[in-house]
Amino acid sequence: MKDLIKDIESRFEVSDYIQKLDHLAFVTVEKEQAIALVTYLRDYRKFTSLTLLTAVDWLEDGVFQLTYLLNNPSELTEIGVRVMIDRENASMESAHHLWENMMTYQRELREMFGIDFPGSPRINEDFILEGWGDLPPYRRDFDTKVYSEETYFPRPGRQSNDPATYMKSKMYPNE
Repeated sequence: MKDLIKDIESRFEVSDYIQKLDHLAFVTVEKEQAIALVTYLRDYRKFTSLTLLTAVDWLEDGVFQLTYLLNNPSELTEIGVRVMIDRENASMESAHHLWENMMTYQRELREMFGIDFPGSPRINEDFILEGWGDLPPYRRDFDTKVYSEETYFPRPGRQSNDPATYMKSKMYPNE
């Protein structure tokens, strides 16, 4: 894994590197280098499988973190390529041409976080949330409680319980 990281650092500007396990590491690169890096890893370093494309909302910092998790099945290693993009008008170059399943991940992130991937097929079609017109629900500034109260009618007889107290009463009813 250390040889791989040295190779990446010699070709790309890596701003951060974390090795979690012998077979798992994460590198952070600038937005403009991300697709070139994942393409290099696929074409030259045998990371032939895209395991996941996901996002984290760093609301306080005003950025989304995209993570491309790639797998090299011949060496049983994985690498996460992390990219920070602005939350405001969030957009990232599409990589749908690299892996067939990339389009699905990009559509999900578009709908759930509002991150655009220009040029990705069917990116603007409803995917999971048919007819959704509100703030994307995976953004941290989306208030699920307010949405629920405004969207659904109250159901009488419902109550909330403290999980620890409730479970104790169920497990030890005689105490």
